Amino acid sequence: MNDYHEISEEIERLKADYIHSLEKLIKIKSVIDEDDSPFPFGSGINEALRTALAICKRLGFRTYYDPAGYYGYAEVGSGQEMVGILGHLDVVPAGRMEEWSYPPFQATVQNGNMYGRGTQDDKGPILATVFAVKALMNLHKPFHKRIRIIFGTDEETLWRCMQRYREQEEWPTMGFTPDAIFPLVYAEKGLLQFLLKGRNQTSLRVNGGEAFNAVPSSIHYRGEKQKELEEKLRELGFAYVPQAAGLTVLGEPAHAQVPEEGINAITRLCIALYEIDVHSNVIDFVYEKVSTDVYARAIFGDVQDEVSGPLKFNIGKISLQDEEVLSVDMRIPVTANKNELVDRLREAIKPYQLEYEEVDFLDSIYVPTDSPLIQTLMKVYQKSTGDTVSVPISSGGATYARAIDNCVAFGAIFPDQEKVEHQPNEYIELEKMFKAMEIYALAIYELSK
Repeated sequence: MNDYHEISEEIERLKADYIHSLEKLIKIKSVIDEDDSPFPFGSGINEALRTALAICKRLGFRTYYDPAGYYGYAEVGSGQEMVGILGHLDVVPAGRMEEWSYPPFQATVQNGNMYGRGTQDDKGPILATVFAVKALMNLHKPFHKRIRIIFGTDEETLWRCMQRYREQEEWPTMGFTPDAIFPLVYAEKGLLQFLLKGRNQTSLRVNGGEAFNAVPSSIHYRGEKQKELEEKLRELGFAYVPQAAGLTVLGEPAHAQVPEEGINAITRLCIALYEIDVHSNVIDFVYEKVSTDVYARAIFGDVQDEVSGPLKFNIGKISLQDEEVLSVDMRIPVTANKNELVDRLREAIKPYQLEYEEVDFLDSIYVPTDSPLIQTLMKVYQKSTGDTVSVPISSGGATYARAIDNCVAFGAIFPDQEKVEHQPNEYIELEKMFKAMEIYALAIYELSK
């Protein structure tokens, strides 16, 4: 029996159902809204969770919805051991609507692609694992371990869903998350999110940015020295749009794990303001200690290692109201010491009368490449794709692989694909996702033996 051929044929029969089901999920605006009670993260996220579980139940899974609305899971098989597949249904905000060619919450299919927020991160991939398991179920493949697909709801913010899962549920023996790239990610940097805060002693009032983990693509300014600011922006070559009331400084969006691929509109505004002699503590700090250096070497020096690369520093949000606040996302190399870095940061902010306030920290992970889990996943990937060149990689991303032991990030984006998570016109190539589905089915089949 040719398992690979059988599985590929069964996935072919499931393609239309997958597309229809994914459309349902993409059309749900599952952006966090903690003021929208009675659900912990808002009615949109809760609707996405309920919808995902309903899809799984229709496909023949046993399903469970956390009564408090933090997580849910779908399960098949039996046995003492459990293979966990972890994904998330929450998404980041759409950002500037004028940058989208298609509505972000409509699920538009064009030229073999599906466009919409969450198609790549992470609704499309986690649903691909659901249909991968369904293919095995249809082929009556035996599951000697339980296969549990765990749906998180707070991945883009504070991971409170996974904290509750760990408190309430059994942990998988091994697992993967389809929330990165192929072939797989064996090491992930530490993720530290924090605020730098101080009293605003100026008349400036500025707000901008949407999330810790996103490079801000624009920020609006309305305040003193408007004309001088425009002249300085032109002199510096910083893009902006003049408006009836103020102006908008433009950048380029990117994920905080790769801030060098974007342009930070907040730092550009701070640079221009500083150079026209408009000051505040956070403006001065950004100009003198960060500027456009996404590695923040003026604060930390050259921090990097062979396993995971350099430290990354992203200013995701700024607020100048009664308080001055910077929201920062920092990716820490696997071998670096978080406490030492925080000590250096505290020293750097002292002259600016700013205080450090930690919001969240996820420690780094490292799974040896000779582990049985990685060996199995790499064997399946190589046999399915014929790609014997790509090797396991390290990443600055923070995935649910950190939530349990013996877990790695495995796909769903191939090495030759464009990564568009958190960006306008986020999309997936449907045929590539079907190939990922095939890989997932084969991997789950092997892991469940």
